[in-house]
Order: sequence, then C-alpha cells, then structure tokens
Amino acid sequence: MQTPKDGSKETFFTEREKWTGKTVREKITQLQSIFSDTKDAKLHTVEINHSVLSFFYLSPMASEEKIHDEFIPKLFQAGEKNLQSMLEAADTANTGDLKKILPEIMSGKTAVFLNNEKQVYLLSFRNKVKRSAGEPSSERIIRGSHDGFIEDLESNLSIMRYRIQNPDMAVETFDIGKKNKVKAALAYLKTSYDPNLLKEIKRRISYVDAEIVLTPGYLEEYIEDDPWSLFPQMLNTERPDRVASNLVDGRIALFMDGSPTVLIMPTTFFAFYQSTDDYNSRWISSTFVRLLRLASFVIAINLPAFYIATVAFHLEIIPQELIVQMKNSVEGIPYPPILEAMLMELTIELIREAGIRLPTPISQTIGIVGGLVIGDAVVQAGLISNLMIVVVAVTAVSSYVVPSSEMSTTVRLLRFPLMILASIFGFIGMIFGIIFILTKLCKLESFGRPYFAPAAPFNLQGLTDTFIRLPVWMKKEKGSFLKKKKRAGRGWDKNEQ
Repeated sequence: MQTPKDGSKETFFTEREKWTGKTVREKITQLQSIFSDTKDAKLHTVEINHSVLSFFYLSPMASEEKIHDEFIPKLFQAGEKNLQSMLEAADTANTGDLKKILPEIMSGKTAVFLNNEKQVYLLSFRNKVKRSAGEPSSERIIRGSHDGFIEDLESNLSIMRYRIQNPDMAVETFDIGKKNKVKAALAYLKTSYDPNLLKEIKRRISYVDAEIVLTPGYLEEYIEDDPWSLFPQMLNTERPDRVASNLVDGRIALFMDGSPTVLIMPTTFFAFYQSTDDYNSRWISSTFVRLLRLASFVIAINLPAFYIATVAFHLEIIPQELIVQMKNSVEGIPYPPILEAMLMELTIELIREAGIRLPTPISQTIGIVGGLVIGDAVVQAGLISNLMIVVVAVTAVSSYVVPSSEMSTTVRLLRFPLMILASIFGFIGMIFGIIFILTKLCKLESFGRPYFAPAAPFNLQGLTDTFIRLPVWMKKEKGSFLKKKKRAGRGWDKNEQ
C-alpha cells in the first residue's frame, strides 16, 4: 500500500520506533517497559550448551504449549550447531526493526533473541480460537453449499483458494489502522479484473487516516463514493460462493482479519436483489423470484404512501365496491392517516429490533405478541384501521424479501419521507419523491462505476442477468459497467492519482 501524502506515520508506537539498547538484555528490558502495565507479557529464557535463547510473547495470544512442550525440546535435540538453522527453518521472520516487531508480538508471534545477535526471530506460535465455518444466518439458501467465512483472515483466504483453484487468483495483504493495525487482503482474478479499479481501491485505502479500523463497516465509510447516500455502495457477504462468483465477474473482494464479512467492489443496485439460490435453481423459477424481489422494493417504499395519499386526497380513484368498506374501516379513527402509518411503522421497527436483540425463543414470542396481540388490540381500541394493519403488514413483508440486510434497512427508511410527502401533497408529492430517488440512483456511483447499471446507462446485454436470469451458458463473464474509468469520491479525490 502506498503511504498517505499527508505525511502521517504508520507506526504502532510512534514514540518507540528504535531500540534504545544494543545488547539483548537491554532490548528485552525495553520490551518489558513497553508492556509494563500488562501481566500477560511473558519472558522465558533457556540455555542450550553455550547459547542463550530468550522467548518474549503475550500469553493469551501465543501458545505456551507449542513453545515449551514442542519447540524447545526440538532445539535441545538439535544441539548448538543446528540451533540457528532450526530457528531459520521454522515459520519465522527475523528483523532488527522495533517498529516492525511490536505489531507482530501484538498479533500473537513470539520474539526470540539468540545470544547477542542484532536480528530478532519472530516465530508463529499463535493460539487462535476459531469457530466452525457454518452457514451465515443472514444469508441462508435452499440449494448449494452451506459454509461461510469465519473471523480468521488466513482461514477465509484458504476457503477462497479451495473455491477458486486457479493460479490467476491474486491476493495482496496490508495493514489498516495507525495504532491498532488490522491485517486485510484484496483478492481478485488477474484474468478478469480492471487494473484501474484496483489502483483506485488501493489509493482510497491508503488515505484512511484512522487510529483503529475494527471491521469492514468502519472501512466502508472511509472509501465509499457518497457517504450521505442511504444506498449501500459495496456489497457485503459472508458466503464464499458469492465472493467467488463476483471475482469471476471481475470484481475485487476485501477481507479483514477478525470479521467474517467480505466487501465486494464495485457493485450495483440490482446485485443486492440477487441471491446464490438464483443460480442453483432452474432459470425460469429464478427469474420469477428475482422479479418478485424487485417488485417488493416498489411495494415496500410506495404502498404506505399510496394508501395515505388515497385516503387523504384521492378517494375518487377507489372503486365503488370498496368505498363502503374503506369508509367503515377509517371511520372513527381519531388520527389522520399519516399518524396511523407512522405509529404502526415505528411499532413494527421496535418489534423487529427487540426480536434481534433478545434470545431466539423469546424473540419468537415477541413476534407473535407483536403480530397478533398488539395488532388486534389497536384495532379493537379504535386507534388504527383494519386496512392500515394490512398495508403495514404487506409493507413489512416486502421489505424483508431483499437478501441483503443493508438494502433492507435502506428500503425501510425510504418509505418514511415518501409517506410525509404523500400526506402533504398527495400523489404529486409521492411522484416527486420517486423521481428524486430514481435521480439519485442514476447519479450514484460505486468506485466510479454506474450504480444503477444496466438500467442507467441502459445496456441491453446487461439485462440478461439483472431483471431476468437467463441460462448460465448465455451469461457474459464480465458486466460492461466494469469498463468505466470515471473516478468519483470526496476527501481522497482531491489528490492526484
């Protein structure tokens, strides 16, 4: 990664970049002073014939069993002559630079000092706690593989290597963060990626001026094109098969150590309405489901606003057969339709949030109570009309159809301004709101590529895998929107590439 042009340093401890002492004893004392406030810094010294080895590590991160029970006995068996060769043959990296040693110790490596050598050996005896690679709970599918990423970067890259057994898959690793460095990696296929896209992604990441970047969500806000847009401009997933298919299409994936979420760049609006199941099922049924998802977007953001505008301003469009039922439903309600809708929509959001935070058995109970008891109670109390309950229920179901949780949140937020416009101006306000949303989608970009492609700019070839899902043998390898070279951004776009 290139160095930021603002002159900021990328050191772990800026005030402790160099060794203050020359001997091994002085260097160890300096390390102990740096970690003086923590009790998990361990020093273990052994003498093999005339050679003295000092092991310095953090006990929760490094495996003491591997050091004491496995590696040190092997050193005794090797003898003094083969001691250095044993250290060099292990999974090590030797360096005499303190600013490079400190991050490695913090990440779990063990610093080994041999006699009075200037170099320090860094041994990988990490004590990692890994969970099994189970299927992501937020991206379940019916057919296909049921594995997912975990919180370990090396394991995730290994999963991708198993998925894409191709030497053209390239991986570039780097660190993010000034004080708490987190390892990250960019993965792409050399046969299908755009070099200008990779250059732009690396340029934006190089200007991230943050002391700590814990998750991809932190990084996403730094490098996305428009931070004020409700629409997510990077696709995040925990599914290896989804990442693999996007790499084949020419996109670039970003992995971060400590998170199972992978960012895929660039992306389009329609990618959020596509699922892995679309390619595991027959193309006709997949096309029907995909069109159903896209229709759910229209229903989720427009149905409450349409109901409010109809009841408040445009009763004449209601068929004669429904006027009596609608009149009986809304008659006696003390609030205008906008307050009805707001009350019920906010109640739905509260129930959803409670269901996420509570344990699974209790969350199911909350859903039943919220859906049946509260809904029936507010109707019986005369606070909400029956028709409003139906509208809110259909809207809620439609907003949860989208496979992406981030886009689902965007859809739920978009309906509120449309409801307000519909309550003030009727259909005219609603139409202006829709035009504004479409204009924003057409102007939005993801790393300089059109976000609303292939609808805007229109590309007939790209529609073969957007609104419909034609057979895979008719699909092109790379979307045309990846060929765009236009650059967009904010702080980092003021500097020359």
